[in-house]
Amino acid sequence: MILRSDVTEYPSFFATYIDKVPPGDILQQMVDQIEAVKQTFGVLTSAQAEYRYAPGKWSSKDILGHLVDSERVFAYRALRFARGDQTDLPGFDQDPYVANGGFQTRSVNSMLDELIPQRQSNLVLFQSMSEDMLTRSGLADGKPITVRSIPCILVGHIIHHLQVIETRYQV
Repeated sequence: MILRSDVTEYPSFFATYIDKVPPGDILQQMVDQIEAVKQTFGVLTSAQAEYRYAPGKWSSKDILGHLVDSERVFAYRALRFARGDQTDLPGFDQDPYVANGGFQTRSVNSMLDELIPQRQSNLVLFQSMSEDMLTRSGLADGKPITVRSIPCILVGHIIHHLQVIETRYQV
Protein backbone atom coordinates (compact mmCIF):
# COMPACT_ATOMS: atom_id res chain seq x y z
CA MET A 1 0.00 0.00 0.00
CA ILE A 2 1.20 3.48 -0.83
CA LEU A 3 -0.31 6.42 1.04
CA ARG A 4 -0.39 10.05 -0.01
CA SER A 5 3.06 11.59 0.10
CA ASP A 6 4.06 14.44 2.39
CA VAL A 7 4.47 18.00 1.04
CA THR A 8 8.21 17.75 1.63
CA GLU A 9 8.50 15.00 -1.00
CA TYR A 10 7.69 16.90 -4.19
CA PRO A 11 8.01 20.33 -5.81
CA SER A 12 5.24 22.69 -4.73
CA PHE A 13 3.67 22.94 -8.19
CA PHE A 14 2.62 19.28 -7.90
CA ALA A 15 0.39 20.21 -4.95
CA THR A 16 -2.20 21.16 -7.59
CA TYR A 17 -2.57 17.43 -8.26
CA ILE A 18 -1.68 15.81 -4.94
CA ASP A 19 -4.12 18.02 -3.01
CA LYS A 20 -6.92 16.42 -5.07
CA VAL A 21 -5.98 12.88 -4.00
CA PRO A 22 -8.30 11.46 -1.35
CA PRO A 23 -6.87 9.58 1.62
CA GLY A 24 -6.29 5.87 1.18
CA ASP A 25 -4.27 3.45 -0.86
CA ILE A 26 -2.83 5.20 -3.92
CA LEU A 27 -2.37 1.91 -5.77
CA GLN A 28 -6.07 1.07 -5.41
CA GLN A 29 -6.92 4.54 -6.65
CA MET A 30 -4.70 3.91 -9.69
CA VAL A 31 -6.72 0.75 -10.39
CA ASP A 32 -10.05 2.53 -9.91
CA GLN A 33 -9.07 5.31 -12.28
CA ILE A 34 -8.82 2.89 -15.19
CA GLU A 35 -12.60 2.51 -15.19
CA ALA A 36 -13.17 6.24 -14.62
CA VAL A 37 -10.98 7.08 -17.63
CA LYS A 38 -12.81 4.51 -19.79
CA GLN A 39 -16.19 5.90 -18.74
CA THR A 40 -15.17 9.50 -19.39
CA PHE A 41 -13.35 9.15 -22.70
CA GLY A 42 -14.87 5.94 -24.10
CA VAL A 43 -18.31 7.48 -24.55
CA LEU A 44 -17.21 10.57 -26.47
CA THR A 45 -18.47 11.12 -29.99
CA SER A 46 -15.91 12.25 -32.55
CA ALA A 47 -17.21 15.82 -32.28
CA GLN A 48 -16.95 15.77 -28.48
CA ALA A 49 -13.44 14.31 -28.60
CA GLU A 50 -12.27 17.09 -30.94
CA TYR A 51 -14.13 19.95 -29.21
CA ARG A 52 -12.05 22.83 -27.83
CA TYR A 53 -13.81 25.16 -25.40
CA ALA A 54 -11.64 28.11 -26.47
CA PRO A 55 -9.02 28.85 -29.15
CA GLY A 56 -5.64 27.38 -28.25
CA LYS A 57 -7.08 24.98 -25.65
CA TRP A 58 -6.62 21.25 -25.87
CA SER A 59 -9.32 18.94 -27.16
CA SER A 60 -10.39 15.89 -25.16
CA LYS A 61 -8.18 13.84 -27.51
CA ASP A 62 -5.24 16.08 -26.64
CA ILE A 63 -5.92 15.63 -22.93
CA LEU A 64 -6.06 11.86 -23.33
CA GLY A 65 -2.80 11.86 -25.30
CA HIS A 66 -1.27 14.04 -22.59
CA LEU A 67 -2.33 11.49 -19.96
CA VAL A 68 -0.58 8.74 -21.94
CA ASP A 69 2.61 10.80 -22.21
CA SER A 70 2.53 11.72 -18.53
CA GLU A 71 2.15 8.10 -17.40
CA ARG A 72 5.27 7.23 -19.38
CA VAL A 73 7.39 10.20 -18.31
CA PHE A 74 6.60 9.83 -14.62
CA ALA A 75 7.08 6.05 -14.64
CA TYR A 76 10.50 6.56 -16.20
CA ARG A 77 11.41 9.03 -13.47
CA ALA A 78 10.18 6.66 -10.77
CA LEU A 79 12.19 3.76 -12.19
CA ARG A 80 15.39 5.79 -12.43
CA PHE A 81 15.09 7.18 -8.91
CA ALA A 82 14.05 3.84 -7.38
CA ARG A 83 17.18 2.30 -8.86
CA GLY A 84 19.35 4.95 -7.24
CA ASP A 85 20.05 6.99 -10.36
CA GLN A 86 21.02 10.49 -9.26
CA THR A 87 21.05 12.05 -12.74
CA ASP A 88 19.10 15.31 -12.86
CA LEU A 89 16.40 14.39 -15.38
CA PRO A 90 15.11 17.05 -17.77
CA GLY A 91 11.79 18.78 -17.30
CA PHE A 92 8.65 17.79 -19.15
CA ASP A 93 7.11 20.62 -21.15
CA GLN A 94 3.65 19.27 -21.93
CA ASP A 95 2.76 21.75 -24.67
CA PRO A 96 5.29 20.60 -27.30
CA TYR A 97 4.42 16.99 -26.48
CA VAL A 98 0.74 17.66 -27.21
CA ALA A 99 1.50 19.82 -30.27
CA ASN A 100 3.66 17.05 -31.73
CA GLY A 101 1.65 14.05 -30.50
CA GLY A 102 -0.60 13.68 -33.52
CA PHE A 103 -3.54 12.97 -31.24
CA GLN A 104 -6.10 14.46 -33.63
CA THR A 105 -5.34 11.73 -36.16
CA ARG A 106 -5.95 8.94 -33.65
CA SER A 107 -9.11 7.43 -32.27
CA VAL A 108 -10.00 7.74 -28.61
CA ASN A 109 -10.05 3.93 -28.42
CA SER A 110 -6.50 3.66 -29.74
CA MET A 111 -5.30 6.06 -27.05
CA LEU A 112 -7.23 4.17 -24.35
CA ASP A 113 -5.57 1.01 -25.68
CA GLU A 114 -2.26 2.73 -25.00
CA LEU A 115 -3.06 4.37 -21.65
CA ILE A 116 -4.66 1.42 -19.87
CA PRO A 117 -1.78 -1.05 -20.32
CA GLN A 118 0.65 1.74 -19.41
CA ARG A 119 -1.27 2.36 -16.17
CA GLN A 120 -1.39 -1.38 -15.46
CA SER A 121 2.35 -1.62 -16.06
CA ASN A 122 2.93 1.31 -13.71
CA LEU A 123 0.88 -0.46 -11.05
CA VAL A 124 3.08 -3.54 -11.30
CA LEU A 125 6.17 -1.32 -11.15
CA PHE A 126 5.04 0.46 -7.97
CA GLN A 127 3.80 -2.77 -6.37
CA SER A 128 7.23 -4.32 -6.91
CA MET A 129 9.03 -1.56 -5.02
CA SER A 130 10.21 -1.93 -1.45
CA GLU A 131 9.62 0.81 1.11
CA ASP A 132 13.28 1.78 0.70
CA MET A 133 12.85 2.23 -3.05
CA LEU A 134 9.69 4.30 -2.56
CA THR A 135 11.47 6.69 -0.22
CA ARG A 136 14.38 7.27 -2.59
CA SER A 137 14.48 10.56 -4.40
CA GLY A 138 16.00 12.14 -7.43
CA LEU A 139 16.04 15.40 -9.33
CA ALA A 140 13.68 16.25 -12.16
CA ASP A 141 14.19 19.65 -13.72
CA GLY A 142 16.53 20.47 -10.84
CA LYS A 143 13.90 19.80 -8.17
CA PRO A 144 13.88 16.91 -5.69
CA ILE A 145 11.04 14.41 -5.78
CA THR A 146 10.52 11.05 -4.07
CA VAL A 147 9.48 7.90 -5.86
CA ARG A 148 6.47 7.60 -3.53
CA SER A 149 5.14 10.97 -4.62
CA ILE A 150 5.02 9.94 -8.29
CA PRO A 151 1.99 7.61 -8.10
CA CYS A 152 0.26 10.32 -6.04
CA ILE A 153 0.97 12.82 -8.80
CA LEU A 154 -0.35 10.40 -11.42
CA VAL A 155 -3.60 9.89 -9.49
CA GLY A 156 -4.08 13.60 -8.86
CA HIS A 157 -3.19 14.42 -12.46
CA ILE A 158 -5.98 12.22 -13.80
CA ILE A 159 -8.43 13.61 -11.21
CA HIS A 160 -7.52 17.11 -12.39
CA HIS A 161 -8.05 16.36 -16.06
CA LEU A 162 -11.29 14.44 -15.50
CA GLN A 163 -12.59 17.48 -13.60
CA VAL A 164 -11.57 19.71 -16.50
CA ILE A 165 -13.41 17.45 -18.95
CA GLU A 166 -16.49 17.48 -16.73
CA THR A 167 -16.60 21.26 -16.27
CA ARG A 168 -15.38 22.67 -19.58
CA TYR A 169 -16.25 20.20 -22.30
CA GLN A 170 -19.52 19.17 -23.90
CA VAL A 171 -19.77 15.72 -22.41
